[in-house]
Amino acid sequence: MAAAGSTPGTPGTPRVLRAMNDRAVLDLLVAHGPLTRTRIGELTGLSKPTTSQLLGRLEAAGLVHTTGSLSGRPGPNALLYEIDPGAGHVAALSADPTGITALVADITGTVLGTERVEADAIAEDVRHRTAQLVAEAVDGALRRAGLGHGDLRAAVIGTPGAIDPHTGQLRYAPHLPGWHSRTLRDDLAAVLGTPVAIENDVNLAAVAEQYEGAAQDHDNYVLTWLDEGVGAAIVLGGTLLRGATGGAGEIGYMPLPGAPLVRGGPEATLGPHGGGGGFQSLVSAPVVRELAGPGASLADALADDVIVAEVARRLATGIAAVVAVVDPELVVLSGAVAQAGGDKLRVRVEEELTGLALPRPQVRVSELDGDPILTGALRSALTQARDQVFDTA
Repeated sequence: MAAAGSTPGTPGTPRVLRAMNDRAVLDLLVAHGPLTRTRIGELTGLSKPTTSQLLGRLEAAGLVHTTGSLSGRPGPNALLYEIDPGAGHVAALSADPTGITALVADITGTVLGTERVEADAIAEDVRHRTAQLVAEAVDGALRRAGLGHGDLRAAVIGTPGAIDPHTGQLRYAPHLPGWHSRTLRDDLAAVLGTPVAIENDVNLAAVAEQYEGAAQDHDNYVLTWLDEGVGAAIVLGGTLLRGATGGAGEIGYMPLPGAPLVRGGPEATLGPHGGGGGFQSLVSAPVVRELAGPGASLADALADDVIVAEVARRLATGIAAVVAVVDPELVVLSGAVAQAGGDKLRVRVEEELTGLALPRPQVRVSELDGDPILTGALRSALTQARDQVFDTA
């Protein structure tokens, strides 16, 4: 019988320890960029010989390469090591009722190609057309990047709604025909040639805030999405709260004073201004524009102090209900309404929250550039791909 711990690949064996050291160094290079062997040793506590052997192993595996040297010091110039960007590639996508945006990036997160495909009239075979649109978007991004399907290690798609973990079906998104098949993930994986993760778009916006936005220093926060639709992402202890059916954070349907009750499920909310009721019938972008009159933009509406005060009052009422339950340290306001309202809206929301809920979280407006949903999808895809590519065990 083999001695305890002698089975290849079990914790504590040289093979596993090497793999752990490899991953630690790769993560350092992702976080810090090019580093010298000496600096890697300082950050990891590994000896010079061990660091040299490790870097040689990673270089032979095509995971790192040298990128010039560090000069200006006494003695020989020190070689700089960095992640080899060609070690893997990912696709990130954002789907909405009018089309799909895709980007392709290398393993370091550098975007190499993007493509937008507009949805046309509903085809007879809607499910097939959905997969086809996704394929067209990714294929266009791959062409611009000079890559093929075989280069992809992971793909993440952000959509309104949420995937039910029990059935695999997309829920809470009746306005996306063709996305509700139980085999959707398999259909998409087949056309892209790589496993596909489908994630709620607001959850991905919260991931983006956690990586490079307002929530970088927070493990307990709520992102409130205020756009054509309304939703939230709840992060507790650094982990997204999903709920039993994937519907945690669907606050657009939340009953509130002044909002008609939603009866009949999400389908009842279709139509102008978020339709049948709930929180989104008070604060969605169409409703805010309507407060300023026909033809008004969000900027027009939220330039009016009276409208800002009213929108802040409505927002605070909904946010207070969430805050009272999950007690976050931070609330991030994101989406078109938050961007148009800016700091003036943020200040009024903070004022209105006083007395509505005992916890007093900070309130910030997202300052992320670009599409936070795509940013979050990219970050999620990179995490998945790196878990594969950086595993040297």
